[in-house]
Amino acid sequence: MDAILLQILNGLDKGGAYALIALGLTLVFGTLGVVNFAHGALFMIGAFCAVTLQKLLTLSTKVKDESITFFDAYKEVPILSAKFPVVGPIIVDLAVPLAILVAIPVMWIIGLVMERGLIRHFYKRAHADQILVTFGLAIIAQEVVRHYFGANPIPQLAPAVVSGSANVGSWFGLGDNVVYPWWRLIYLAFAGIIIASVFAFLQFTTFGMVVRAGMQDREMVGMLGINIQKRFATVFGIATVCAGLAGVMYTPILPPDYHMGMDFLVLSFVVVVVGGMGSLGGAVLAGFLLGILQSFASMNEVKSIIPGIDQIIIYLVAVVVLLVRPRGLMGRKGVMED
Repeated sequence: MDAILLQILNGLDKGGAYALIALGLTLVFGTLGVVNFAHGALFMIGAFCAVTLQKLLTLSTKVKDESITFFDAYKEVPILSAKFPVVGPIIVDLAVPLAILVAIPVMWIIGLVMERGLIRHFYKRAHADQILVTFGLAIIAQEVVRHYFGANPIPQLAPAVVSGSANVGSWFGLGDNVVYPWWRLIYLAFAGIIIASVFAFLQFTTFGMVVRAGMQDREMVGMLGINIQKRFATVFGIATVCAGLAGVMYTPILPPDYHMGMDFLVLSFVVVVVGGMGSLGGAVLAGFLLGILQSFASMNEVKSIIPGIDQIIIYLVAVVVLLVRPRGLMGRKGVMED
């Protein structure tokens, strides 16, 4: 039971990342009809928002080391800590959570610039054209990040207060043998909050109601005098922010590097296809389901029976699902069936 609980938690953790990225992909496809292969790059850019803020907060200066009295010695400390010795270290320690405040406006602007400057010109083009242009955009973003930040992963630390592990075994009456990192639990809760917020926004607001109507029949909504295209552009911005926030919060789990966007894009696109193109609920369900399956497939007991199964399990599930149900688990009828 201990091993099963750990694998479920690992799966939910991975599934949270998959679901957040897949949710943004599905939002864009369901509203604009665009297959956005740059969405993984947006996840990466969000992660590097956290990296950039951390580098800015830790810009250092030399101060005299008071612990050495025999001669004058100097040490490097963050400027913020030197100027504000009480709150400075706290702000530096909270770099990753504070990066959320930076990432939201940055990702929103990037999303609107992408939609207004490029994506809008490909609404009525073939999906192959959309894939080519957005994939090219992703490669450009990837190379820009590599140029400025280098090719090596850049570790990011979680705040010290949540750097340890929680005794999750005691929560489920399994004793004290099962522990799990606090930050991974926080990420899972964060993913759940973002997903629930997006669904609540679309379900319970007038704006969301119009967007859902436009997803079903944009021509009819346009005939009612509603500028549905402007609302869809806002949805593109929301999808961009979701991807960016997923990247910010994932940095203490996986040190960001320039190709992390491509790694997550492929997996998340498989998640979208399995869940059903255009189905928000399907994207979230498939994200968590495939995350859990991948986690169990990574167990040594499983890999000893089927070597390498952890690397291909997601794709095997995708093949089976699409053979049985071409539109995915919760896809709309007619999507990907012609």
